[in-house]
Amino acid sequence: MARAIIITGGNIGDVKPRLRQAQQMINAEVGIVLRCSHVYESRAWGFSAESDFKNQAMVVDTDLDPAALLAALQDMERRLGRDREAEAAEKARTGEPYSSRIIDIDIIFYDDLVMDAPELTLPHPLMQEREFVLAPLAEIAPDKVHPRLGKTVEQLRAELQERQTAALNGEE
Repeated sequence: MARAIIITGGNIGDVKPRLRQAQQMINAEVGIVLRCSHVYESRAWGFSAESDFKNQAMVVDTDLDPAALLAALQDMERRLGRDREAEAAEKARTGEPYSSRIIDIDIIFYDDLVMDAPELTLPHPLMQEREFVLAPLAEIAPDKVHPRLGKTVEQLRAELQERQTAALNGEE
């Protein structure tokens, strides 16, 4: 049995019911959801979007290995309405690296596994740069240590907030 930390999110349509549905699907198909954060709202990260994102993190005990977990989560995204081809077309049209989406489900941690594969990097490679990931994680797993960086989620969040404050004050 492995302990995974997963984040769900989206910014198209009525997101909160979809996040609830994703949580129910994860609980039924992937493993037992042990803890679930509140839903956090944030601006789009890395691109411009008309609607803010809603994100939620959860701790899940699973018997699936990382590749099987990723496949299961991507299948759930598809069943919940995610269209990766349409997203790719939107990114090509706008030149932005990201696009709005109906649902996004990412693996942030899988136990303390460090993995670099073409289809999956663990821990999630940009989590320490994203407040929308760190805020819900800090609620449910503040003491979880990032196995590459050797810092807790709470420490990573504090460092990100310091960098953001410095940037706002022109201290980069």
